[in-house]
Amino acid sequence: MIPELSGSLRKNQIIIPSIINEASGVRINGKLIKSLLFSTDVAVIRNTNADAVIAVYPFSPQPVITEALRIAADVPLFVGVGGGTTAGLRVVNLALHAEFQGVMGVVLNAPIKNEVLARVAETIDIPIVITVVSENEDIEARLRHGASILNVSAAKNTPDVVRKIRERFPDVPIFATGGPTDETIAETIAAGANAITYTPPASKDIFKGLMNKYREELNR
Repeated sequence: MIPELSGSLRKNQIIIPSIINEASGVRINGKLIKSLLFSTDVAVIRNTNADAVIAVYPFSPQPVITEALRIAADVPLFVGVGGGTTAGLRVVNLALHAEFQGVMGVVLNAPIKNEVLARVAETIDIPIVITVVSENEDIEARLRHGASILNVSAAKNTPDVVRKIRERFPDVPIFATGGPTDETIAETIAAGANAITYTPPASKDIFKGLMNKYREELNR
């Protein structure tokens, strides 16, 4: 049994589902990563037991946002640097800047062209995580052009996509969304995912629970 310690003020944390510990993990620069918190909320990022944070957001990436996330995270950070709306040389520059800021890896969106992926791979010396949203993507080309890790995010089809990738590429590191339950997470791990990305409850929902608790205590 592993002894467990926590401060009285940090007990109210985002606890990653324990089933994720069944994953094999991906070892990066000596650190084993099995769970990744999918969030850009700095308060949530600061209060989790996840092994790492993966931060991708629906706006053009900005170094100031990366820096805020890096300061908030006390675990390794993987940050989005474009590939969709943000394209071309800007992606390469953002990836290099993110490396200089100290992130563990960069995340590229599914639409990125392989030529840009190759330029990023030539420029930086940290892992490149490429997002995969469909089984129809050319995984071999992604790997050939420099992708280090596949991040499968195919909604309910994620386990099937992971399984098909694993059959063809038995050694490629795979992150994957685990879904909302222990059962869906277990299925994704069984399909071949090495690490699971977990989407936490929104801050407003967590705070709503706290406020309800306070009201109940005051109304006793």
